Amino acid sequence: MLIGFYVWNETNYDGFHKNADRIVRVTMEFSSSGTTNSVAVTGTKVGPDFQRHFPEIAAFTRTIKGSRVITADNNVFTEDNVLFADSAFFSMFSFPLLQGDQQTCLNSPEKLVISKELANKYFGTTDVIGKSIKVANNPDMIITGIMGDIPGNSQLHFDMVMPFMNLRAAKQEEQWFTANYVTYLLLKSKENISSLQQQITTYMKDVSAKELFTEESGYLTHHLEPLKSVHLESSLVGLEPNGNKTSVYVMSVIAFLILLIACVNYTNLSVAQSSSRNVEVGIRKVLGAKKKQLVSQFLGESFIITGVGMLVSILFCALLVPWFNKLTGLSVNISILGNSSILLLMVGIVLLVSVIAGLYPALLASGAHLGMVLKSGTRISSAGGMLRKTMIVFQFTVSVVLIATTIIVTEQLRFIRNKDLGYNKNHVVVLPVDKAIKEHYEDFRNAVAAVPGIVNVTGAYETPTFIEWSDGITAENGKEKKNISVNAIPVDFAFIETMGMNLIAGRDFIKSDLLAMDTSDNYKNYQHSFILNEMAVKELGWTPSEAIGKTITKGSNGIVRGVIKNFNFSSLHENIGPLVIFLAPDFTNQLFVKIKSDNAQTSLQNLESLWKQRVAHRPFEYKFLDEEYAQMYISEHRTAGLFGLFAGLAIFLACLGLFALAAFTTVLRTKEIGIRKVLGASIPGIIFLLSKEFLVMVTIAIFIAIPISWYTGSTWLQDFAYRININGWVFISAAAIAIIIAIISVSIQAFKAAVANPVKSLRTE
Repeated sequence: MLIGFYVWNETNYDGFHKNADRIVRVTMEFSSSGTTNSVAVTGTKVGPDFQRHFPEIAAFTRTIKGSRVITADNNVFTEDNVLFADSAFFSMFSFPLLQGDQQTCLNSPEKLVISKELANKYFGTTDVIGKSIKVANNPDMIITGIMGDIPGNSQLHFDMVMPFMNLRAAKQEEQWFTANYVTYLLLKSKENISSLQQQITTYMKDVSAKELFTEESGYLTHHLEPLKSVHLESSLVGLEPNGNKTSVYVMSVIAFLILLIACVNYTNLSVAQSSSRNVEVGIRKVLGAKKKQLVSQFLGESFIITGVGMLVSILFCALLVPWFNKLTGLSVNISILGNSSILLLMVGIVLLVSVIAGLYPALLASGAHLGMVLKSGTRISSAGGMLRKTMIVFQFTVSVVLIATTIIVTEQLRFIRNKDLGYNKNHVVVLPVDKAIKEHYEDFRNAVAAVPGIVNVTGAYETPTFIEWSDGITAENGKEKKNISVNAIPVDFAFIETMGMNLIAGRDFIKSDLLAMDTSDNYKNYQHSFILNEMAVKELGWTPSEAIGKTITKGSNGIVRGVIKNFNFSSLHENIGPLVIFLAPDFTNQLFVKIKSDNAQTSLQNLESLWKQRVAHRPFEYKFLDEEYAQMYISEHRTAGLFGLFAGLAIFLACLGLFALAAFTTVLRTKEIGIRKVLGASIPGIIFLLSKEFLVMVTIAIFIAIPISWYTGSTWLQDFAYRININGWVFISAAAIAIIIAIISVSIQAFKAAVANPVKSLRTE
């Protein structure tokens, strides 16, 4: 049921919106240098231009997230989860609006909508419609709406919504490029998606040829992604990370296998104990019971046990859901069990499990010949031995696969955590740089550098953990002109040094590079300064030393000052691509402060004191760069946690079955054990005798599980460009764990039988 919560949450993403079937996300595909790029963001022109040209579109909204400093009731807050959206946002989507008009709550620049949590935080009440708050970089704004809780399975989460028209980009000329905005369209009918896509493709070919590109190879186009398919189907990351379709499939299979192991246990034990009910079955047959009635009786017992199990599981789920949400990052509620579809599914599972678990024992008991039943009486039979052995092998095969896969996932996460990324992310504090700080940026940066305990200070447009800026550069290599697509990041001085990057040719940026950025005479003499990574140099056809001093063009001309060793500037799921670092202190959005590791707390306190002196308009808030890096792999960490949890559950269930069957086998061989003891057999010898058969079955399971584990682990690792090699010790460890668990389970029963008084066992009838 817990896995079902996870699967239901992932497969029903964004399904709560009334218009979900008619909403699409617009993505952008472009090429200007022979390399195709796809992103989930667009320019500001896409939404309004498409609505003007295509009657199938009923409305659009452009969205982008940001942070703002809020002053409310004389208190100052920093809000990092602010969404900017066009006025149609609340009428397109079904986000819960407790107060306010969805049509008009964002239709003018001074309006905004906040969550009920922010209302209580700012004013101590949710009765705040009409009250004003001050938002940095904006005039006083009026609260026109209060939002309720946003469902957890939404690709959009936010605490405040401000009008898109307040952004500088919205006040400028509409742009096809400068793509920073996630655009959604509301169509008049869901059947329009396919035809509209064809029209957009044709339209953008014309736009590309007439307005955007002079070369034939260059183009810009857009694709439509149905809202409900984005989370699991899209490879492009929008405002929040996407889910993993493979994980959903894997977890569904694990749920099925765990349930099947429980069915196997029930079947095994029912078959083992069926002969002890011979008298009951015989008497019922003598009294005229038909086979159909006996089958119904045994299936009814199975249904009662399964039904009670379901009711008990609901109780446990109610207790475990908060912990499970913490483990998975979900926000599911036990109340979803009230959903009619889920109730029908639960009833269906109870019926299916009852039949799977109870049918074979029912047929076996009801089909026994009356003469044989009455002759055997209450003696326990060893019938069905091959079935029990097969099922033990199956259970431990599943267990070993789950153990081995858990080890592989854990080792990959350890690899991610410890991999040399090409820069040093440790002990780097990240501070925000807003418009007010930028007015005195250089002075503030120097003041931070003078704080005791600070090793180095630099700034950049974004963090090096995930550089999203896409661009293109042009260079001449002999007579050939090379165009390549790159990622780019504008930085301040000392960026390379502060981040511990390896400069393999040339030099870092110096003050004279800033003087070369001459904006006089209409930028006639303006000159960039660039540092390239090895991949960019390679794609341009140079060696690192050859690249130094070369001229490349990125909007305007610039000189290559240095070349750095490749570093991972995006997820380890992706290969390292070409990167351009260019000097542009004015673009700084974040300050990176390298602090001494031996006295980090004191350094942070010193930073906070300076912040309160110099940045009185906003609270002191910071994050560590290594924490942001770890956040990129939160989904993988949750997957590892789930694998570990359910691998443990599968092993536990397998051990229950093994323990019970060991007890059953011991009873069957009671007289044999007694005779062996009388003839001088030792206790260790008897324990080995009883355990040997089970260990053989577990060994067979291990050999079956190894190739399955290797395939499962390899498939999961394929999603990473940088990954571990699966070594033999993984399977040895999994096998050792399974064998140890099996030995403990069997030996307990074997030891009890071995130390029993043989006189009592030989008296047993």
